[in-house]
Amino acid sequence: MTRKTDIGSDRLGAAGDDFYAALMEAHEGLSLEGSARLNARLVLLLANQVGKLETLKAALAAARK
Repeated sequence: MTRKTDIGSDRLGAAGDDFYAALMEAHEGLSLEGSARLNARLVLLLANQVGKLETLKAALAAARK
């Protein structure tokens, strides 16, 4: 069971900066629409990787705050 306090905690540490750089690189040269499509596909891929609806709903709620 995922606790609400787990959502948004830093689990990547220093690798978070590397992921951010890779994410920005993935968006390079894309139109606004292309970036939105990339983000939507990424969210769906990561949601499938997480695989727990409760965790995903908690993440959605945290992201809206």
